[in-house]
Amino acid sequence: MTDEDDDWPKPRANADLMGHKVTETILLDAWNSERFPHAWLVTGPQGIGKATLAFRFARFMLAGGETIDQDTLFGNALPDLVPDLRISEDHPVFRRVAAEGHADLTTIQRTINPDTKKVRRDIVVADVRAAGRSLHLTPGEAGWRIIIVDAADEMNPSAANAILKMLEEPPARTVFFLLSHAPGRLLPTIRSRCRRLRLEPLQPDLMATLLTRYLPDLSEDDRMVLGALGGGSIGAALRLEQSGGLTLYREIMGLLGQLRDLNITGVHALGDKLARGEGFVTFTWLLSGWMSRLIGAAARGQNNRNCIPGEGTLMTTLATAANLAQWMEVWDKVNQMLTRAERVNLDQKQVVVGVFLALQALVKA
Repeated sequence: MTDEDDDWPKPRANADLMGHKVTETILLDAWNSERFPHAWLVTGPQGIGKATLAFRFARFMLAGGETIDQDTLFGNALPDLVPDLRISEDHPVFRRVAAEGHADLTTIQRTINPDTKKVRRDIVVADVRAAGRSLHLTPGEAGWRIIIVDAADEMNPSAANAILKMLEEPPARTVFFLLSHAPGRLLPTIRSRCRRLRLEPLQPDLMATLLTRYLPDLSEDDRMVLGALGGGSIGAALRLEQSGGLTLYREIMGLLGQLRDLNITGVHALGDKLARGEGFVTFTWLLSGWMSRLIGAAARGQNNRNCIPGEGTLMTTLATAANLAQWMEVWDKVNQMLTRAERVNLDQKQVVVGVFLALQALVKA
């Protein structure tokens, strides 16, 4: 699922941060204490607001969020504590950050490969070094330089070592926000040099509110399915709708419901459709999520997530068709097939067929 054509606000232009008041307060308390860490590792599932929070705080800092400069504090004078991070959308800093035009804010992310004209799979060392060169300059306006790495998980080894060097020798008045969906993939030395800030998945009622706001023309039933599939990630739910994921998920569930007597014609038709378009990434995401929930059902002996009608019953039936160890083994096999398909450009149709045949073999064993 991609986000290149999203109709909802990009994180750098999003004035609202919902569902994360606790983590926002942690940042604000650290700022008001005047002992603000130079590096933050912001973690949590993809699409729940990590980048929105980082840009929100960046705007706050660049708009002059400090109340009293520590160098001028004397006697018994106390700073007036700042109450929140919100900056008006009419503020010049807000508009310039949204337009990627603030000289003191740098975002490190995957860039376009000039040879292939496509977005790279990783953040490369050249991206980090380009950002690092700006750190040797004096901040131009607010007295701070801010680096946002989105997402730190996507750095290749050379890029990770380059960012580590910056964290080990941080320039004065520079703050790093490293956004991570899977912090366990990062170098331990990177994690150790950052203060950890974890964002939790959004609650169902908030997911429903946001989906109504962003997708008002969608039926309530479809919004409920998106909310369940999103698993607390509004970004995932919105990208899923944009990529045709609702229709695809129902098609996948229909085929899974016939695993014992597999509709191989339907599987081939699905494979043809995915190979022709760009739906394979969405298929991978949906199937991996379904298998993760099924493994959970097998481990607990029950299923508590019913994304579409009848799915819970199907999942319980399949979970009891094999033992947990067998499901774990086939889950690992399926994940390897899907991952290799993306990395080494395998025939996507054959991978789709292979995945369903592997699942069928398990439930018929």
